[in-house]
Amino acid sequence: MNEHLSVSESYDVVVVGAGIAGLYAVHRFRQQGLTVHAFEAASGVGGVWYWNRYPGARCDVESVDYSYSFSPELEQEWNWSEKYATQPEILSYLEHVADRFDLRRDITFDTRVTSAVLDEETLRWTVRTDRGDTVSARFFVTAAGPLSNANTPAFDGLDTFSGNIFHTAHWPHDGVDFTGQRVGVIGTGSSGIQSIPFIAEQADKLFVFQRSANYSVPAGNTALDDATRAEQKANYAERRRLSWESGGGSPHRAYPKNALEASEDERRGVYEERWKLGGVLYSKAFPDQLTDQAANDTARTFWEDKVRAVIDDPAVADLLIPTDHAIGAKRIVTDSGYYETYNRDNVELVDLKTTPIVSIDATGLNTTAAHYDLDAIVLATGFDAMTGSLDKLEIVGRGGQTLKDKWATGPETYLGLGIDGFPNFFNLTGPGSPSVLANMVLHSELHVNWVADAIAYLDDRGATAIEGTPDAVADWGEECRTRAEASLLNTANSWYLGANIPGRPRVFMAFLGGLAVYRRIIGEVAESGYKGFAILEG
Repeated sequence: MNEHLSVSESYDVVVVGAGIAGLYAVHRFRQQGLTVHAFEAASGVGGVWYWNRYPGARCDVESVDYSYSFSPELEQEWNWSEKYATQPEILSYLEHVADRFDLRRDITFDTRVTSAVLDEETLRWTVRTDRGDTVSARFFVTAAGPLSNANTPAFDGLDTFSGNIFHTAHWPHDGVDFTGQRVGVIGTGSSGIQSIPFIAEQADKLFVFQRSANYSVPAGNTALDDATRAEQKANYAERRRLSWESGGGSPHRAYPKNALEASEDERRGVYEERWKLGGVLYSKAFPDQLTDQAANDTARTFWEDKVRAVIDDPAVADLLIPTDHAIGAKRIVTDSGYYETYNRDNVELVDLKTTPIVSIDATGLNTTAAHYDLDAIVLATGFDAMTGSLDKLEIVGRGGQTLKDKWATGPETYLGLGIDGFPNFFNLTGPGSPSVLANMVLHSELHVNWVADAIAYLDDRGATAIEGTPDAVADWGEECRTRAEASLLNTANSWYLGANIPGRPRVFMAFLGGLAVYRRIIGEVAESGYKGFAILEG
């Protein structure tokens, strides 16, 4: 760990966060000869994989693809142990990257950036931290991640509970032993679905408080042997090419026919293969699966048959099968024995739609129907996604306007990279980009490379700043809205729209054209001399 900064430091680039995007940003900017420093609130690297240590935490992109592509040597030397890596292995990988490329020397840990204020005369950013640092930067880059601001609902009486309260996004580093305890898990999104089977194995009694049912597909996880790893490494270049040309950043392709053009036997065969592949890729079996409700219904029917077959009680199955959104409209979870867990004698599902939570008291949780005595509560309640991490920062642009005020009715960007009124500020993998709908490692590399190239463009011309124009921001917002309206993803009350946060404007925040299309668009903008951006001369 490095020494703490003095207050007079000045850098070309200041980066917020040392997760996947932040680590690569430090490496890439440094390679370009820029002075760069990152601030990280945690005590180590890893971002979401540092914090999210709940039992069962696992990535839903195959390990071999959920890895950096910038270094062929890194690709060849690292050995993944499973098809879908768990949190400890992903964190070990990111720690290895930090060490291999000597990144820690340009990162200050245990330090949270509190504000970044534009100097309108110099167009530099003054960045302040909770440790008292004041740092000047030509460019301010936030890599805090779209899933980093934990959401804790305001349950009445939560602070009066006498037992232990855990949030899946801030899990104790030494783990939790629930042996002999009565445990309540609130929430059945990704973290709930992944942790519930593991908590059920320990707890004396587990109550699952389900607010809304979600679709989940078994990971179909397998250990990777030496032969499989050798084959993957030998074909890495082609695998990456396919991933960059895909919608989601993985090498898998949708079936060449639309769902309703295929015969029933043909469809079932395709869905069976996707089921074996596991996880989120099930939503991309056919090209029209997320744009045509009838096509989506064929995927849903196949899924429902699979799930009902492993749940003993049909009434429990009825509660676990979503009826309020299309399959894939919320992110499909990747699980390990989730639905089978409800066959255990010590697990009880509580439907909060019919019996909502009223309050929490010293001894447990009260719904409209009953009191549940609990020794521990697990909040698997997700994140204030996409913009929540930025809301914690006071980012002040031209005229003293804060980013939070500018985005009061929803985030507005140009390409997800430029914001009018905020020159030389770049938010990585956030609103206006494919964001969480794509492989976040490749997406992070794409964004960091684009920003680095933009800085080089300015430096080559002696220019001072780059800033999205109001017209370009408005046009890109319309482009994102048009694409969202054509998709079933826009029909669900999901965190993609901020629907899980009371008072949050309902705006679909990601670009829905896919990673390959987005990559082409931002590449063409750069090649055109940054059309839609104002280049401010020095």
